[in-house]
Amino acid sequence: MKTPDMKKAEYGEAGYGDNSPIAALATPMSESALAIIRLCGNRGSEDKRDGSIELLAKIFSNPKKLLSAKGNSLIYGWIAEPQESSADKKINKKKNNKIDQVIVSVYRAPHSYTGEDAAEISCHGSIAVINAIMSALKRAGFREALPGEFTFRAFMNGKLDLTRAESVMELVSSKTGKGREQAIRRLSGLLEKEISYIKELLMNVLAGAEIFLDYSEDEFSGSHTDEEAGVLPGKDLAKEAMTRLKILSDLWQQERIYSEASLVVLAGRPNAGKSSLFNYILKEDRSIVTNTPGTTRDWIEALISIKDIPVKLSDTAGLRNPGYAPDEVEQIGIEKSHELLGIAVLILYVINGPDGITEEDRNFLEKFYLDGKKIITMWNKTDIAPFPEKNMQDELFQKWQPHGVSAKTGEGISALLDKIADSLLYSAVARQEGGTVAGWELSPAGTGSERGTGPGTVRQKDLIQIAFLAVEEALLLAESEEPLDIIAPFFRTAINALGEITGEVFTDDILELMFSRFCVGK
Repeated sequence: MKTPDMKKAEYGEAGYGDNSPIAALATPMSESALAIIRLCGNRGSEDKRDGSIELLAKIFSNPKKLLSAKGNSLIYGWIAEPQESSADKKINKKKNNKIDQVIVSVYRAPHSYTGEDAAEISCHGSIAVINAIMSALKRAGFREALPGEFTFRAFMNGKLDLTRAESVMELVSSKTGKGREQAIRRLSGLLEKEISYIKELLMNVLAGAEIFLDYSEDEFSGSHTDEEAGVLPGKDLAKEAMTRLKILSDLWQQERIYSEASLVVLAGRPNAGKSSLFNYILKEDRSIVTNTPGTTRDWIEALISIKDIPVKLSDTAGLRNPGYAPDEVEQIGIEKSHELLGIAVLILYVINGPDGITEEDRNFLEKFYLDGKKIITMWNKTDIAPFPEKNMQDELFQKWQPHGVSAKTGEGISALLDKIADSLLYSAVARQEGGTVAGWELSPAGTGSERGTGPGTVRQKDLIQIAFLAVEEALLLAESEEPLDIIAPFFRTAINALGEITGEVFTDDILELMFSRFCVGK
């Protein structure tokens, strides 16, 4: 992360809080057919000379047409080098100072992404063209946008709440279709609506408690009783809020599994067929495959999608028995294999079918089962070595339940991928009772919601947990018939935490930290 001094050196005195006109490349800095440069910024004075559209007009071939353009319209023209004065114009009258032929998309406040006057320049995707246009924009009065500054302005101008703002970056970094869908649900406002509803429930509870406290016992009930001392107005609302917060908290693991790649490691003895399986699943030859044991001496990783779950699949060096003395290169590869196995979410252990289950296989499986690792055991090369009948009665064989596959014919691979996806889901998502709670339809296995969506970031998850624990503690105190003046602050804590999720409650340093993680141009 960049320090404040580093940012100052790169962007000068610019800060997220100012309204100066900004510009940034919104597409990759690489050769392409087209590139898009975004800019925005409202007029800063009454003479209307320093807004984003006005500044862009200084370097546009048809400034009058651009200045009079309505919102959501396209203007064709040229971007040219800015002229500093009328003298420059006379000197350069016959000089070709055009940079590129462009289309400008015009957006007028408040009907734009940031809520300000804005434009997007569609130019040719040449690095030289992009650099020249950015240079011209800076000379015209724009500064380079900070990371995430467009979305920051959208938040500050009320166009997005923080859950929607964070979902923008989730959408940009989504790795699978399911991850994209989950980000879209939050961008559509489903999480914000649920958080706001829970907050409203808790505000009603808090309001009832404060009204109760504002009146003396005699004024409120005429007389004091032990039963009234333990009363919590709106207890049912508080319980509903806690149930909804628990569902959101449980859904975090499901949301996370579709946004972050899970590490799945192929392991097994040398020549068990790990690399062949790796290549078959990837549908490309990434690992070298030979009949010589120990061919794979280093680990190879690839990012793939298995049933819409992003997976980082790793092919590792073959694991040798303790008495074997590998050369230095192979030893490093084996050590790295053990490191990866230690942090893997799921291990795919490959048994070489023709050899059967060896003592090395048994030792490995017993060790990692005892370590609590999630393992799928595969009996490879079923095309030449079907399951032997004698092993079917083996207690350990039944315990491990090897899945038959063939990297040569593809037999069992489709079922294996289903099994991997199920294992990742079941290991990540807490099991819950089936049913519908507050509009959330949960499957019996707790694998998701049909209508709702959970938190998409660690920040959101942590604040939901704070709110849940606060409400839980308040209800426990109410059951113990503690005074309302002790209980009420817990509801205030929960409400403030939920307000931080949507951005109703925020601090400048938290906002800067969050938006600085965005890419420039977003």
